Amino acid sequence: MVSVTWAQVLSWRMRRQFIDPVGAGSAVDVVRRLAGVQAQVASAAELAVAVRRSAAVAGDVARALLDDRTLVKTWSMRGTLHLLPADEAAAYLVLCGAVRTWEKPSWQKAFGATPADLEAIAEAAAEALAGGAALTREELVAAVIDATGSRHLAEVLGSGWGTLLKPLAWWGVLCHGPAQGTRVTFTSPAAWLPSWTGLPPADEAARTVVHAYLGAHGPATLDAFDTWLMRKGNRKGDLRSWFAAAEDGMATVEVEGVPMYVLEEHLDELADTEPSGAVRLLGAFDQYVLGAGTGAGYLVPQEHRGDVSRKAGWISPVVLHEGRVAGVWEAVDGDLAVTSFADLPEGPLEDAVARVRPLVTGAAR
Repeated sequence: MVSVTWAQVLSWRMRRQFIDPVGAGSAVDVVRRLAGVQAQVASAAELAVAVRRSAAVAGDVARALLDDRTLVKTWSMRGTLHLLPADEAAAYLVLCGAVRTWEKPSWQKAFGATPADLEAIAEAAAEALAGGAALTREELVAAVIDATGSRHLAEVLGSGWGTLLKPLAWWGVLCHGPAQGTRVTFTSPAAWLPSWTGLPPADEAARTVVHAYLGAHGPATLDAFDTWLMRKGNRKGDLRSWFAAAEDGMATVEVEGVPMYVLEEHLDELADTEPSGAVRLLGAFDQYVLGAGTGAGYLVPQEHRGDVSRKAGWISPVVLHEGRVAGVWEAVDGDLAVTSFADLPEGPLEDAVARVRPLVTGAAR
């Protein structure tokens, strides 16, 4: 079995993720390569795309979402909003939906809804969004209540409807549509996305998602994949069956003594990769960090995990050195303030700050 070091793996991931060197592809190319971009904070998603492009243009993400509809914004991995390539989004939704959290008694108790309630909500929402309607949250809730005539569902939606709509996204009932001012709207992906063909079978979805994940965040174990997908929320049997469905084109590699999965086509390239001494800045909630998870000690020093993974689920903007998280940064008074965890080479750090500064402050727009 081929053996590699974490230094090689991280250098290879930076190359694959258009971090070092920066890529020349479109916003859709970046999102596809990263296996999705977390978009709970819209500005963070835009920065994650821009920092990976040699010729980033303001508004490219919005154009892909609203004009070309080659990207879609919807709830997916870990129950959070992501940008996904529109032609592959359904595959991600299938695997996210497999966690079936709504069947757990603790979930039903917390949100006051049963699986039957969710099915009723989904049926009413699908009817309300048929024909391409784009409804605000309030309009969609009103339509569901009107269609069902259920006082119980009115109470459920009034208290926890945000969480209750996530399974509807995974079932392909809704996705985010064009905003109305500051208000979010929901629409049917079948009507909104030209490339939508419905939810694929689980084995087909698994091949798409597992290969995409390994192509950006490999080598990886089943547990690493599960943490990225649903914070270790899936049944072990599901994970094994997904990786079995995706096994064609996959290989194993040993990373400092631990066997992991990698795409066969990347094995030689990974083995030949030299460790990188690059310094790079990435924004909040970046996929380079989320793909591995902040608990990955090879990436985030455990004594500084609290600086990276902060309260309320906030993932800090980070400084990379040699592929590892070596500091955090923030925008302060039109500039970037870096807090390093270790000595960083001054020249490369200044260059990294200079490249990201206009993307954050808007000086290049």
